[in-house]
Amino acid sequence: MTNVNTKSNLLAYLALGAVCIIWGTTYLALRVGVTQFPPFLFSAIRFLCAGPILLALLAAIGKFQFPTGKIIRQQAVSGLLLCTFGVGIVGWSEMYVSSGLAAIICSVMPIWVMLINFAISSDDTPAFPVVLGLVVGLAGIVLIFGEHVADFSQPSYTLGIFTTFAGNICWAFGTVWVKRKTQSTDPFLAAGLQMLFGGIFLIPMSFLFDDYSTVTSNGDMIFALVYLILFGSVAAYACYSYAIKKLPMTLVSLYAYINPIVAVVLGALLLQERLNVRIGIGILVTLAGIYIVNRGYQIRNFLRTQLSKQ
Repeated sequence: MTNVNTKSNLLAYLALGAVCIIWGTTYLALRVGVTQFPPFLFSAIRFLCAGPILLALLAAIGKFQFPTGKIIRQQAVSGLLLCTFGVGIVGWSEMYVSSGLAAIICSVMPIWVMLINFAISSDDTPAFPVVLGLVVGLAGIVLIFGEHVADFSQPSYTLGIFTTFAGNICWAFGTVWVKRKTQSTDPFLAAGLQMLFGGIFLIPMSFLFDDYSTVTSNGDMIFALVYLILFGSVAAYACYSYAIKKLPMTLVSLYAYINPIVAVVLGALLLQERLNVRIGIGILVTLAGIYIVNRGYQIRNFLRTQLSKQ
C-alpha cells in the first residue's frame, strides 16, 4: 500500500508540475485569443472542442464509463464555476486590464481557496506555515509585477479588476467544490465533462456579451486556439483534475504563483522582455513561499501520522 501511495503522490506532483508549466505558457495565447476574437465565444469553442476530445481519448483506451445522473449534475456545477465563470470571465476581463494586473489578482486564488475551505469546514484549520507561505508567495508575485500595482487606481481598469476578482473567486469555489463533492469520479472523466458543460454554459454568455463584429480569423488566433485546446485544456486541465483529486487543494492552487513566473521567464528568453533584480528577487520570494507551504503540509502529515500511532 505504501508503494502504491508513493507512486500515486509522485504522479500527482508530476501532474501539478505540468499544470504549472503549461498554464504558464498560456497567458500569451489567451491574450491573443480574447483580443482578436469575441472572448466568451473563444472560450466556448476552446472547451467545446477540448471536452469531447478528452472524453473520446478515454473511450479510445477503454476507460470511459457513462456517468450517472449525479455525476453529470456535479460536473455541470464544476464546469460552470471553473470553466464558464473562472476561465471565461477572466478571459473576458483581459480586454480591460493589463496582463500584469491580472497576474496579481489571479495570484490571490490560493488564499481564496484556503479561506473558502475554512469557512465551509472550520475543522480544516490551515496550519501557520501554510498561511505564512501563501502570504510570502503573494508578496513575491507583487514584487515581480510591482510596476502594475498602481494600475489598481486607474478608473479605466475598475470593471476589469472587479470581474477578474469575481472570476478568480469562482475558480476558487469550483476548486473546493471539486475536492469535496466529486472525489469518487475518475479525474479525467470529470475534466472532460467539466470542459464540455463549461463550454455549453458559455454559449448564452457569448450571445449576451460578445460583439460578433470583432470576429476575425488569422494565423495567430487559430494557433492560440489550437494550443489552448490541446495543451491548455486537454493536457493541463486533465492534469489539474488529477492533482486536485490526489493532493491538498491549497497546495495544488499554488500553480497560480508559478504560472506568472513561467510566463516572465519565457518572455525574457523568447521575447527579450525585461528581467531585472527586483523581478529576480520576487521570483525567489515566491518560490520560498511555495516551499514553506509544502513544508507546512509535510509537517502536518507527519504529526497526524505520529498521533495516529499513539
